[in-house]
Amino acid sequence: MVRVFALSFLWLFLLSLNYSANAEPISCLICHGAIKGKIQKDKDVVIDLHVDGEKYLASVHGMLNCTVCHKSFSVNPHQPARPGDVPGNIAALAEKLSHRAKIDPVAHAACIQCHEDIYKGWQHSIHGSNIIDKKKLDGPLCTDCHGSPHYITPKNTINSPVNRKNVVNTCAKCHDQKDIAEKYNYHTYIVERYYKSFHGKKYLLGHQNAPTCVNCHGYHDVRKWDDPLSPVAWENRMVTCGKCHEGATQKFVSSITHKPIDKDNPIPYYVRTGLIILLLSVFAFIVGHVFLEAYAEIRDRVLRKKKGGSS
Repeated sequence: MVRVFALSFLWLFLLSLNYSANAEPISCLICHGAIKGKIQKDKDVVIDLHVDGEKYLASVHGMLNCTVCHKSFSVNPHQPARPGDVPGNIAALAEKLSHRAKIDPVAHAACIQCHEDIYKGWQHSIHGSNIIDKKKLDGPLCTDCHGSPHYITPKNTINSPVNRKNVVNTCAKCHDQKDIAEKYNYHTYIVERYYKSFHGKKYLLGHQNAPTCVNCHGYHDVRKWDDPLSPVAWENRMVTCGKCHEGATQKFVSSITHKPIDKDNPIPYYVRTGLIILLLSVFAFIVGHVFLEAYAEIRDRVLRKKKGGSS
């Protein structure tokens, strides 16, 4: 009871501040930090009402007013915004995203305020065009890669979904789905195949220079491989691969794919096989040499003992 009274008092106090820049996020968190439930907006749309206040305030968006993104609401909690309060460019983009961003398309479109160039690049990418032009539901929005907008942290933080240690698994959420692979006619389990490739094996071993998905395909402006603007289009691969492999030729780059290292991908297969044979040969030589040394030592001691005994 005391806790409820204290929260109510704090809420009334914050209201008296007329929702100043610092008060609004905290005032919203008084309720949304305590609420643990979910509500069903539509048949397939469930909204989680809980927002972890500590994580939100520590995120890159932590000191933004909630209505900077949630423009569908006014500063008075849950009172709809007045007509015209949502800028025209955001409202137009929200309309294009509404079939995909069913909880709050305006909040998704509001990203364009601060990330305009990134958002424009995304709209022309294979991911963005899938949503905007083709009206599909399986293209990723910002939150599908970066996580909840309430908890986004810089990409160099260990928990960020786009941190280099996590980004492959983030891409795998979609690209390792069999139905998506079949729908878009690419190799099933493409991420698993990456892990079996030379690059993937280096990545799993923790090599800091091993390329991940984004090093070859790009970040926001991801294009299909046969798009002339794609970094992995045949005309551009020498430049893309040349970032790590200086002097890369057309023949060299043609061998770098998601294909696993097997006889269907002969160059890395036989190179790997040769290295394995060389490594095993070195170990066999070392072990054999140790055994021969031990045998020689034992033999000499036994013979010396016999000779000493016979004399």
